[in-house]
Amino acid sequence: MRKILTPEQFNQETADALSTLTTTASIESFRAQFTEPAMAALAKESIDVWENFAQVTGLEGYEIDLHHGGYLFLTTEEEMVADFKATVAAYHKVGVTDSEYLTGDEILKRWPWLNPEIKAGAFRAKDGWFSAHEVTQGFARAADHARFYVRTQATGIETDAKGVCAVITDRGRINTRVVVNAAGPFAINVGRWVGLDLPIYQMRRQRVFVAPHPKIPRDAPLIMDVDNESYWRPETGGALLGWHDPEELKSDPMEDPQGDWDFPAFTLEMCSRLSPFWTEVVDDLKQEDLSVYAGQYVHASDDQPLIGPVSGIPGFYLNCAYWPGVMLSAAAGRWTCDLITGKMKPEDNPLRLSRFEEGLTTAPGAFMRGRHL
Repeated sequence: MRKILTPEQFNQETADALSTLTTTASIESFRAQFTEPAMAALAKESIDVWENFAQVTGLEGYEIDLHHGGYLFLTTEEEMVADFKATVAAYHKVGVTDSEYLTGDEILKRWPWLNPEIKAGAFRAKDGWFSAHEVTQGFARAADHARFYVRTQATGIETDAKGVCAVITDRGRINTRVVVNAAGPFAINVGRWVGLDLPIYQMRRQRVFVAPHPKIPRDAPLIMDVDNESYWRPETGGALLGWHDPEELKSDPMEDPQGDWDFPAFTLEMCSRLSPFWTEVVDDLKQEDLSVYAGQYVHASDDQPLIGPVSGIPGFYLNCAYWPGVMLSAAAGRWTCDLITGKMKPEDNPLRLSRFEEGLTTAPGAFMRGRHL
């Protein structure tokens, strides 16, 4: 059984180990269902890594608790049916050809416990979830020449006439000619160390873990309510739930964002709209059956990551602005390495920072981006 940290353990471990901040606060899921070509490319390559993790890393027998439970996007709005058909067609256009458009009747035949008012859905059976903690630890174990400094705070970056020359930490100076800004919610702060204002912002996002209950379908896919932006999936006999609260505001980067005490009640209500069994589960729940966590989504202005070198700052690279969380990380890391080593040319990287000045941005089209302004 997977380890589910309590909020107290989660906070206690943040300073002492890898994968203890916003990564672990994610819902730990992955999908290929993106309409944006670059996002779909990152997703498909990363999923190939998740599905072959032991072989890719050379860690024989290593498990990341991979589940192909599927992603199911749903709507009860008749006017959304055309949008769903168009979105699935857009998935196919960028190579995600195993995404299915489903009618309400087809959905209820597969998942009869769902709301009969559902009009349409988009489903990919090979989407799913994994343990982000095990993925992080696996990459770290496989990187046998890397050094990881825990309980160490980076405080600045030094540059000289040739570009980046050092990272300053509270434990000393690290001389280097290459720095990758992969600081998650703190990427905006790290950018400012070299005089760069990145076009990104942060938003707190919360999730709820519900303890095991016999009414929760263990073979359910990840259910995404496109109409109210709530979602849930099975987890160790219980479930993980989330909701993109439209009143959530942009926030400063935080190491330890706190969840709201009333978030579980709102989220359970939102999720019960399409999955009515949650109303029965709620009747049995006690306070100790619920745990609330919080992390931060990071958005660029076009809802796509920033990857690659920065013009005018030699040696400074970006790998940040991931509202989808860890699901794209394997391919994004490979792209970043290829740009550093020259295997990928900067002009072949569609997610370069200069795309905004060049007018090469792609209009966001993916469902459930969690973006409210």
